Amino acid sequence: MASTFITGIAELVTNDPAWGRAGQEPDVARLGLVEGAAVLVADGRIAWVGPAVEGARHVRQDADDVVDLGGRAVLPGFVDSHSHVVFAGDRAAEFAARMAGRSYTAVGIGTTVAATRAATDAALDARVAALVAEMRRQGTTTVEIKSGYGLTVLDEARSLVIAAAHTSETTFLGAHAVPPEFADDPAGYVELVTGPMLAACAPHARWVDVFCDRGAFDAHTTRAVLRAGMAAGLAPRLHANQLGSGPGVQLAAEVGAASADHCTHLTEADIEALRDARVVATLLPAAEFSTLSPYPDARRLLAAGVTVALATDCNPGSAFTTSMPFCIALAVREMHMSPGEAVWSATAGGAAALRRGDIGVLRPGARADLAVLDAPSYLHLAYRPGVPLATAL
Repeated sequence: MASTFITGIAELVTNDPAWGRAGQEPDVARLGLVEGAAVLVADGRIAWVGPAVEGARHVRQDADDVVDLGGRAVLPGFVDSHSHVVFAGDRAAEFAARMAGRSYTAVGIGTTVAATRAATDAALDARVAALVAEMRRQGTTTVEIKSGYGLTVLDEARSLVIAAAHTSETTFLGAHAVPPEFADDPAGYVELVTGPMLAACAPHARWVDVFCDRGAFDAHTTRAVLRAGMAAGLAPRLHANQLGSGPGVQLAAEVGAASADHCTHLTEADIEALRDARVVATLLPAAEFSTLSPYPDARRLLAAGVTVALATDCNPGSAFTTSMPFCIALAVREMHMSPGEAVWSATAGGAAALRRGDIGVLRPGARADLAVLDAPSYLHLAYRPGVPLATAL
């Protein structure tokens, strides 16, 4: 069993509150900071964490290798719990038009669907591999990947097969949009999604998702798709309340979804439903940045006791970024989260949105998914926006 002793860590974010200290603000205490730290990794898992001086006395001699990070900060690898990276084509012109004043309505999904259907498996796989590698270079160690740009039985299934080659967190999103060939028969498309398409896709997915919003799928249809997916053994998650107030968040609570994603337009009843049903609110600030839309009110959610996650929403139309550090900086600047809250939400929060206890935290038994910063503290993620500080170790 290979083991490595990692030392020279100026500041270690464990997300283990047992390391919190009296007198710290709650958002900082929850990060479980260890100053002057070291980590012992054995067989891909965390075997020990603590002060480097203690590690040097008790565990360093058991390691096969020693790595000195020279005063850098370390935190759990980012958990990007919402992405759409199986696609082909480019929508830069749409982005430019939006910056010139055209509003975002999600109709551009059809452009990506056409390009994705026309792409070869090899081309789609190369795109996913490149984007996942780009994520890793910025500190992301776990990514969820959705289908949703094929919208035929064959194209949805192959999208998930390709996604599954890069992550275990795959999501069936056949209910992303109604494709052109079903424009006059949306009910027929729902029958396809809940029948042959689901049967072909379920073996390659862990989750089922629906875009429940204005101009997408209504409450009745969303419920039907989620229930069918759950009957096929998939766990639910949901695109909810991005483009306006609607039933999405309430449905997420009703079916016990792991997360409701976007959550841009929320009523007090929506926030209470998220809290009471313990549904994670996954906020995607890059989408607001790229669509010139209002940002979610993170402070209302946090004040109510809702668990908040941050993710990129990486997709070609409304949030073409792979950078979790960028999303952290947006969360701090535009959604008024503290740096500690944003970092926790991008790591442990994302893990909660995927119902995972083995990632997003650095304690014995957890996966040794580490992000190293070329900086002495996690604060630099928001303090130095746009600077490539983070990388996965």
